[in-house]
Amino acid sequence: MSVKQISVLLDNVPGTLCRLTNILDKEDITAKALLAASAAENSTVRMVVSDPERAAAILESFGFNYEVSPVLAAEVPLHPGGMNAILKPLTKADINIHYLYTTINRIGQETIVILGVDRIDAAREVLSQNWIHLIEDEIYAL
Repeated sequence: MSVKQISVLLDNVPGTLCRLTNILDKEDITAKALLAASAAENSTVRMVVSDPERAAAILESFGFNYEVSPVLAAEVPLHPGGMNAILKPLTKADINIHYLYTTINRIGQETIVILGVDRIDAAREVLSQNWIHLIEDEIYAL
């Protein structure tokens, strides 16, 4: 099972990210992971939140331009080269990583990364075969 990510297109002006997070906060929806990247006129905010279905409905009601897409959440092994334990198998399998960001909280000591990849089912299989622990629904309760 994949984790659901919400990507929101925002105007690249002061206060738009704060407006977005305030709306979600007022509805008791918590960001579990967040990545904001801007271009000239727009910013894309990628989020994993505590209740993606409700968040999507709320964003819709406020007129936000958003999309819900599947991503993977994986624990980075807690040893030197831990990130490469994820990256190398994906590279070897010719899976392209479009973006990677971390969660705000953790389950244990390991960092959890959110991966947007071009072939999610293949990536899930490759990571599982390489003993990478994938996080699923438990991410929503972090």
